Amino acid sequence: MSQTPILETRDVCFHYQADKPVLKNLNLSIPAGSRVALVGPNGAGKSTLFLHFNAILQPTAGELLFQGKPYDYSRSSVNRLRQKIGLIFQDQDMQLFAPTVLDDVLFGPMNMGCTLAEAEQAARQAVETVEMTEYLNEPVHFLSPGQKKRVALAGVLAMQPDVLVMDEPTAGLDYAGNVNLSAIMDRLHKKGKTLIVSTHDIDWVMEWADLVIAMLDGQVSACGSPQEVLLRDDHAELGFARPSAYPKTKGCES
Repeated sequence: MSQTPILETRDVCFHYQADKPVLKNLNLSIPAGSRVALVGPNGAGKSTLFLHFNAILQPTAGELLFQGKPYDYSRSSVNRLRQKIGLIFQDQDMQLFAPTVLDDVLFGPMNMGCTLAEAEQAARQAVETVEMTEYLNEPVHFLSPGQKKRVALAGVLAMQPDVLVMDEPTAGLDYAGNVNLSAIMDRLHKKGKTLIVSTHDIDWVMEWADLVIAMLDGQVSACGSPQEVLLRDDHAELGFARPSAYPKTKGCES
């Protein structure tokens, strides 16, 4: 992995209302090529942070860096940044709008200035990656929630990002859908993608993540390996459950 973090926040602050800060002097560092899980209670600031990663929001104070360089919020720089850092929303219906799967996945590369032939090649490759080729010409609104998540992912992959940021990717999926999406994410990781997710599925995080970042009240409350963070005795105070395979706190273990 590169020694320069692929993503970094330095004393990032943000508020939607002046007297209600959402992010408070938040500092974190994401190694390139890692699998990172953000955990913590609702309202901790995870989704707001993700909107900063993709430059949809700008910090009130502090700065973000991509590959060691501070974010530039000019239109052209933001467009390039969003090609490198792909964001998949928790509600996939917010991201899907075209009549068919192919039309939807085509949008990103076409918007990047690709020719139709180039865009279609990128779209078909992305759809194949998420195992949705047989649905290329299907109406998006007929798809299951799990299939919609994969199409939303394909739409981002078609722009060939370095980083994938996924807000609650396993939410609403049944067991088979969870296994399928996890397998796709593992293949993307093996290709060198940096994967950042927020989730309440602690058991999944324990098996999947390289790095766990716990957030509470707009700040990083713990950071480290899954074992270092998720098996803490104060996990409940930090707003997440202990993995079910490790039900006892350290103080009670023999």
